[in-house]
Amino acid sequence: MRENAKRPLVQWIDILAKKELPAITSVAGMLDKFANDDVSSIPQLSKAILHDQALSSCVLKVVNNCNRVSYRKVTTVSRASIVLGIQSVKNICLTSKILDGLLQSKNLGPEVYNRLTILMANAFYAGLLAKMMVPDYSDDTKEEVYLAAMLYHIGETSFWSSSSDMAEQLIKEVGLPADEFQQYCNSVTGIKFKDLSIGLAKTWHLGELLIKSLDQPESRTVEMRTISLANQLSAAIASPSAKKSDFDRILNEISKIMKVDVNHLKKRIEETRNLAIELLSSYGASILERHIKLLPQDTDFTDQLEKSTLAPISPEKAMLSALKKLTMLTRKSTNINEFLVFALEQAGPINGFDRCAFWMLSGNKSKVESRATYDGNGQTETCRRSITINESMNLVSHALDVDNPVLVNDIFDLKWRNYVTVEIEKLVGKGAICFAPVKIEDKMIGVVSAQNFDRSKKISDDNFSQFSFMIDHLNMCLSLITRR
Repeated sequence: MRENAKRPLVQWIDILAKKELPAITSVAGMLDKFANDDVSSIPQLSKAILHDQALSSCVLKVVNNCNRVSYRKVTTVSRASIVLGIQSVKNICLTSKILDGLLQSKNLGPEVYNRLTILMANAFYAGLLAKMMVPDYSDDTKEEVYLAAMLYHIGETSFWSSSSDMAEQLIKEVGLPADEFQQYCNSVTGIKFKDLSIGLAKTWHLGELLIKSLDQPESRTVEMRTISLANQLSAAIASPSAKKSDFDRILNEISKIMKVDVNHLKKRIEETRNLAIELLSSYGASILERHIKLLPQDTDFTDQLEKSTLAPISPEKAMLSALKKLTMLTRKSTNINEFLVFALEQAGPINGFDRCAFWMLSGNKSKVESRATYDGNGQTETCRRSITINESMNLVSHALDVDNPVLVNDIFDLKWRNYVTVEIEKLVGKGAICFAPVKIEDKMIGVVSAQNFDRSKKISDDNFSQFSFMIDHLNMCLSLITRR
């Protein structure tokens, strides 16, 4: 969809539903045929799902990931429908197609794709948070709340999945404050994303609760407040506001709804976060895991950071703090990505690197592919590339072969002349780089790179030593969690 002209709302809805996301439209229409009646609809729905091998496989993966069924493995879709209920299985199917349909979007620029994945992760997390907030409600109501919260911003998310020139224009202003950015998008597109959400919700028959929550946001019922607060919380965790008081307000309102104290609420949020990461893997959407973040700390808020800058900590103390947090993470998480992301987020700011990245070793060990990249401020970047390692010796294969970190401040130095391929030269440019192997026990899984873009900004021996020590500690933590 490579046009830049404004379109009426009805045309946007038609294009997104029929041209850009036809698979979602198809499965939504199929699911709408089955009533939420566990007795009469289960056999028919199970038969319909079985015609889609990917969908039936996803249902079984998700249902076996739920604590409710941990006592016995579910092997059939009909059994999954009986165990979870037909409404839950329908939601699993719809979630699967939405995640798959959006992630399969073609010809998106890096910034647009990053915006899309952030919104998708926030939406998925919001759905689970909303479900968490109504523990005493009926299963059907929980599923309604989940779906409404997850699809609350489906209009904007769908828009970013379209390969339009307009999206490329809008993304340039994504740094504006949230409200200003929404107003700017409205002025350029001629539509409101909320209206687009309502139109798609009606087209896909996504339920009255979602439509009502969008159309009547002033409603103060518990369900409406839950949907709104879940989305606020998910967004606030992903990108903390300037004021910690704003985040505390959200937590206090949720704690009142759930009738629990804030400390207990935070534990429930972390449990939900772990569930979100597990389920994303079952849905085949692991790429979104990096956006499901831990609860923000005081230093994540600008007003609290300004207080802390009165007494800045040294790189040594920052490194010690990071190592302690990595160690503590082994007590509550077994998710490898969580450890990798934390290490990458910390390595740049602590050691003054311009970029840190994790490169995963391919299954046939012929190349490494960048899977997570962070800038010098610990913020995620979109930087997809790969480096071949089986055709000729290079810096990456050398680091893996010697099983030791490698520091290169000048790729044109004679000692590195046999290790610099075209791919390596393109990656390093005029800067400096170091690589450290990442392994679990004795099994190599990839390397972490840290680099500066300007050759005059060499990587000091101290920074290289600290970087090497952090990755060594990361390897130890990864080995510990895989022994469980």
